[in-house]
Amino acid sequence: MARSLKFNIFRYNPQDTESTPHMESFTLGESDSMTLFIALNRIREEQDPSLQFDFCCRAGICGSCGMVINGRPGLACHTKTRDLPDEITLLPLPVFQLVGDLSVDTGSWFREMYDTVESWIHTKKTFDPAAPEERMDNDTAEAIYELDRCVECGCCIAACGTARMRPDFLGAAGLNRVGRFLIDPRDERSEQDYYEILGNDMGIFGCMGLLACEDVCPKHLPLQDQLGFLRRKMGITALKNFFGKK
Repeated sequence: MARSLKFNIFRYNPQDTESTPHMESFTLGESDSMTLFIALNRIREEQDPSLQFDFCCRAGICGSCGMVINGRPGLACHTKTRDLPDEITLLPLPVFQLVGDLSVDTGSWFREMYDTVESWIHTKKTFDPAAPEERMDNDTAEAIYELDRCVECGCCIAACGTARMRPDFLGAAGLNRVGRFLIDPRDERSEQDYYEILGNDMGIFGCMGLLACEDVCPKHLPLQDQLGFLRRKMGITALKNFFGKK
C-alpha cells in the first residue's frame, strides 16, 4: 500500500515585505519510483502554485535542485522518497543568497569564485584553429575529466563548516576547480601563481578537513584526495618560499 508522505517545507519570499520565514506542511501520496523532484512538482501543480524551487535537467546534471533534505544537502532529482521516512523536511541550501522558499542563487557565488581562481587555461600560445589537437597523456586526461564532472550544485559549500564562517572561502568546488587547472599541462601558471590563490585561509589552508563536502557530493567526486593533494602541493610551495627568503 502506498505511503502518505508529509512534507515540511521552508517558505519565505524576501521580495515580499509581508512574508516571514516559516515552515508549511503538505501531504502527498507516494507513487512508484517517486523522487523529491516529482513530489515537489506535484505539490506545486496540485496544491500550491506559489512554491519556489529550482530544476532543469531532472537527471543530476544541471545541479539546480540542490536543497537540504532532512538535514543533509542533496539533489531533489537524485533522492527517491522510498529512501526517506514518512515525514520529510526540506530547507534551502545555506551560505547562498535566498531567492525564495527552496530556491537559492548559486550562480552569483560560482561566478565570483571563477573570477577569483581565474578559471581558464593560462597560456601565451596563440590559438591556431587549423592546428592539430595537442596530445595529452591518457591518465592526465582522465584525471582532468574526473574533476570536470562537478555540476556546481553547491551541496559541498552548504555542508562546509568553513564556508559558513568565511564568506570568502573557496570551498571544495572552488578548490576542485583550481586543482583541475593545476594538473592540466596546457596551463602555464607556476606553483607560485597557484600559491597566490590557494596559500591562505581563503584557500586550502582554510579547510578544516571535516570532509562533509565529499560525504554529500552527488557525483561522488574524490574531494578528499584532491584537497590532500592541494594541501601538500601548497605546503611544499610555502616551505620553498620560507627558505628562499633566508
